Amino acid sequence: MKIVSQSLLIGIVVLASAASAATAQTADAHKIVSPQEIKWGPAPASLPPGAELAVLYGDPRKEGVFAMRLKGAKGYYIPPHTHPKPEINTVISGTVRLGMGDTADHSKAQLLPAGSFFALSPGMAHYVSFDEDTVVQVNTSGPWGINYVNPKDDPRKSQ
Repeated sequence: MKIVSQSLLIGIVVLASAASAATAQTADAHKIVSPQEIKWGPAPASLPPGAELAVLYGDPRKEGVFAMRLKGAKGYYIPPHTHPKPEINTVISGTVRLGMGDTADHSKAQLLPAGSFFALSPGMAHYVSFDEDTVVQVNTSGPWGINYVNPKDDPRKSQ
């Protein structure tokens, strides 16, 4: 009886593992996007006008991980804000100035050239400006959100 119980338990574990692996492969199916395949569109109304956005993986409006790129011209600026989830960012091209805190002080912002990486914890107040035409990749989990420190900076309020 003990051998039958052990065999049955082993069989259940093997089947559960196989089902779990199949689900993971379906949920995490690989995706490849070449630079020529990136589909840029207007950034959402929650960001200041003038930027473009491309979602590379996932859906920022839903639960789950996603990757998106933000493109802005020289002078593009996002006032002090926070996000509800951690953000992991890479400067793909151009130059970002990243400042920390509730009040923008551009003289204290850190210069981040192409190839730079920065990660931000949920609720960490920061501001961003672009010194030249710039692309930043944002990796996080959804739903994505942005909360401006000063409500008057929120572009959704002016619509």
